Amino acid sequence: MTEQSAPSRHETPNSKPRWLERLGLGRPELRAWALYDWANSALVCTIITAVFPIYYEKVACANLPSKVGARYFASFTTLGMVLIAVVSPFLGAVADLRGGKKKMLGGFMALGAVAVAGMFWIHTGDLALASALFILANIGANGSFVFYDALLPHIARPDEVDRVSTAGYALGYLGGGALLTLNLAWIQRPDLFGLPSGANLTEAQATLPSRLAFLSVALWWVLFSIPLFRRVPEPRLPGGKPAPEPLAATFALAFRRLIETGKTLRQYRQAFLMLLAFLIYNDGIGTIIRMAAIYASEIGIDQGVIIAAILLVQFVGIPFAFLFGMLAGRLGAKRSIGLGLAVYTGICVFGWFMTTATHFVILAILVGAVQGGTQALSRSLFASLIPRDKSAEFFGFFGVAEKFAGIFGPALFAIISLATGESRGAILSVIGFFAVGGLLLSLVDVPLGEQLARADEAQVESI
Repeated sequence: MTEQSAPSRHETPNSKPRWLERLGLGRPELRAWALYDWANSALVCTIITAVFPIYYEKVACANLPSKVGARYFASFTTLGMVLIAVVSPFLGAVADLRGGKKKMLGGFMALGAVAVAGMFWIHTGDLALASALFILANIGANGSFVFYDALLPHIARPDEVDRVSTAGYALGYLGGGALLTLNLAWIQRPDLFGLPSGANLTEAQATLPSRLAFLSVALWWVLFSIPLFRRVPEPRLPGGKPAPEPLAATFALAFRRLIETGKTLRQYRQAFLMLLAFLIYNDGIGTIIRMAAIYASEIGIDQGVIIAAILLVQFVGIPFAFLFGMLAGRLGAKRSIGLGLAVYTGICVFGWFMTTATHFVILAILVGAVQGGTQALSRSLFASLIPRDKSAEFFGFFGVAEKFAGIFGPALFAIISLATGESRGAILSVIGFFAVGGLLLSLVDVPLGEQLARADEAQVESI
């Protein structure tokens, strides 16, 4: 089932570092795969969440009326995510049928890294350049995630997939937080790094620390991706050869498979409800992740506080992700997710009242406490409601739902911001995603879903 189930010839079972094995990083290819999460999380932290949203609003949109930046940022976030969400299932099918997962991953990574590096040349009023590069960065990052995720079942045994996936998630928190710490240091204290500081700076000098942060993300992303391309083998195709069909026929086949998988999924009502609930409430989570910094900047919170608070989320998230796992052992995954959604609802209400930097730091701690655990348990709960022999095709739909997270929320955010002239009212609209998603989640009969999935597994095994 997997191509790398045995230890490498350089590592005997007795020589493996036991603590690395327990973490899901016991083999070189597993460590190389997980390190890509470390690499790309720098983009998520610095470009999508922390530094670039503020720079976009204060620098790229400097010539526009106040509070327009959040509206543009939300709109272009939506556009970039829609584009990649539409094409990613078909690109994934092409990779499955014709091979070249690593090549496609590398192509999207290169697109994203070049776009992020290009942000170094964004100056005051460069709205068109900033928007175009941000869209390309989103497409590059999320396109690479499709093929990054697709490599996991080819390198990890079934009994270690969860640990390897979790290890990547944890390394992502650490990697993104590590570079953001450096970015925050030279943005807040440029003098310590030999950068221009003090009064009477030119525009280029004043923006240099932030622009260097963008460049550092591109370099970090590429540098820490190298182990994946060196250590992770390209998955073998069935029969060892690419599909003979032309590319157009491959796309047609991918479309047919997508429809067939959708029909099959509806036969598992509990899994389908869970997927629908996840699509909706995860959109709310994605909206908070993407819009928090620019919303805080709009109401006057200092850039340094915003970045420091988002950095805090990265490190709070690590222990709380493990805590949610233990909580699920006592309450069950469904109730634990519901608790997380209740906290997110409180975050939106608190965000509406937010006026000070202290408020924003409190909100950051709350987000860090529930973000990783809620998303991780959503994946494991969905896995328990589907038959294992069909997990690949069902998780294809789960991946599409993840790509759509943060599309509708920012779009609604932009519409309400346009209608009201500010973003404060828009933050309350996100509650609707948690309310509707939570309601659908409450309708999921987990024991029945698990029973049906296990019965289908037993039927397949008996044939």
